[in-house]
Amino acid sequence: MLTAEEKAAVTGFWGKVNVDVVGAEALGRLLVVYPWTQRFFEHFGDLSSAGAVMGNPKVKAHGKRVLDAFSEGLKHLDDLKGAFAELSELHCNKLHVDPENFRLLGNVLVVVLARNFGGEFTPLVQADFQKVVAGVANALAHRYH
Repeated sequence: MLTAEEKAAVTGFWGKVNVDVVGAEALGRLLVVYPWTQRFFEHFGDLSSAGAVMGNPKVKAHGKRVLDAFSEGLKHLDDLKGAFAELSELHCNKLHVDPENFRLLGNVLVVVLARNFGGEFTPLVQADFQKVVAGVANALAHRYH
């Protein structure tokens, strides 16, 4: 999937990412841009407007949790399916999350990285991250029938 150089670029760049900030923004943007995804987070309280979503402490906390899992997955780029097997099982069998949402969140994450890092998030770095988020989305969708 990724070359050694691409893996090094992704993991090196990821070391600069503040998962609290980027995770909160990525999940918040997912919920605003794709409002149907909010149905999985109704227990988070007020999601009635973009401002409410982006300021919601439960959205922020879960965004960090999502990126903590993503960070852990980056340590296993050669076995993403194995790294995300438990989360795939949880999201498939217990939470019943539409696996398309993983792809959407990955793409939103790339947008947030570009927004936060500007010119430092070069087209080549973006290409590497697109491969990673696609791989993670596929790994998370692996347990679906």
